[in-house]
Formats: sequence, C-alpha cells, structure tokens
Amino acid sequence: MKIWTVANQKGGVGKTTTTVSLGGILAKQGKRVLLIDTDPHASLTYYFGIDSEELEVSVYDIFARGTAMESEEILQALCPSTIENLDILPATMAIATLDRSMGNRNGMGLILKKTLAKINEHYDYAILDCPPVLGVLMVNALAASERVLIPVQTEFLALKGLDRMMRTMELMQSSQAKQYNYTIVPTMYDKRTKASLEAYKTLLANYEGFVWPGVIPVDTKFRDASLAQQAPIEYCPKSRGVFAYKALLEYLMKGS
Repeated sequence: MKIWTVANQKGGVGKTTTTVSLGGILAKQGKRVLLIDTDPHASLTYYFGIDSEELEVSVYDIFARGTAMESEEILQALCPSTIENLDILPATMAIATLDRSMGNRNGMGLILKKTLAKINEHYDYAILDCPPVLGVLMVNALAASERVLIPVQTEFLALKGLDRMMRTMELMQSSQAKQYNYTIVPTMYDKRTKASLEAYKTLLANYEGFVWPGVIPVDTKFRDASLAQQAPIEYCPKSRGVFAYKALLEYLMKGS
C-alpha cells in the first residue's frame, strides 16, 4: 500500500479537495483506496455525508486504543463512499483533545503507521487529509507517509503557510532521520489575476524541483461536487479541475 499525506499549515488551500479528487480518480482506475480524515473539523468526513458524531468507531478510537486494535476491528470502522473501491476512515471532534490527553504518551507519533501496516493488504493507496496545525495528528500523518503533497493556494499569504510547513518537515526529518519525498501543488490558480501569476513564479523560484509544473485551476465545479457529496471525478468528470488532478496523478505515479 502506498501512503500519501496531504498537508499544509494553512487552511483553505485545497487539502480536502486534493485528497478527494486524487482518491476518486484512483478508485475509478480500479485501485483500492482508503481516505483518512485526521482533521478535527472532519471536512473529509462530512464531504461524503458521514455524520461522524453518530459513529460508534472513528479515527479517534485508533489513537485512544493505541496499537491494540486488530485488523478486523479497523476495517469495521471504515465507511464506504459512493464510489466502488473508495473507503473513508472518518474523524470526529474528539481528536482535537489528543494533544492534551495523549500527546506525551510513548509511541503516539507512530500510531497511524502501525495501524495502516495491519491493513496493508486490503488497499493499494491510503491518502491522509491533515489538520492545518502541528500536533500529534500531523506528526502521525507525516510519519506514516511515503510522499507528502503540499497544496498551496497561489496567493501571497498561502506562501507564508508553506514556509511554516517546510520548517515542520525539516524538524521532523531531523528527529526521525527520515527524508520526506514531497511535491508542492499550486492550487486555486487564476491566470487572470496578477496575484496568482506572481505567487506561481515565486513557488517555482524558491522551491525549484519540488513544485509540480502544472496547476489546479479555480473551478466552481469543485464546490458543486462537495455540495452533492460526490467526488469530482463522479460529479463533474469532464471539468477542467478534474483534468488537472488527472495530470497531477499521472505525474505522481511516474515518480513513485
């Protein structure tokens, strides 16, 4: 199973859209895909119409029980999506308490990695949607991942969030002796605006070799797809945004 983490220490840059879009396309290609929500806001969970507060088991239980959950219990906690081969491990607001209640517990940073190892044979891909803050949830998602995707809205303030994200990965690389394979994904690109053009040029100049050479354009179909609680590949398969994510996926698979 390949494990990708979608992360940035700024909200509203397209993390959940990227997770859902790539996961949906992979599933439509016949891959077995698991999307994991590690954000207390549960945007990924609600995207698919899952009311996580009514669930008996969620990603919170995986952290609360540590590595005690067996593979069958983990699989029972997953929710199917409307796309064949695409499942969701939902989040609840309770995971917002993890840093306070369990953050100092030994081994907490590797819970997700060890959990995913138990269901490795059931999926081809796992994609983790991260919260925009550094804590035990982001640490787990980064520790488990083989590739980090960093969506960056093509505007000035989002570049500041990218700076914070890069410093976080540098710190974790030092502490874990792990080199992250990461790709910066320019999102919400609007070629009509100077702000997008300048931000994109800055990304290419400052992070040469780590920026996907394409862009994810502004596409109102994404908003419509989330309203319909469907992955973009299902709701608007011929939209320009979906074509862009297909190009991104092709790029990532060549480098994987």
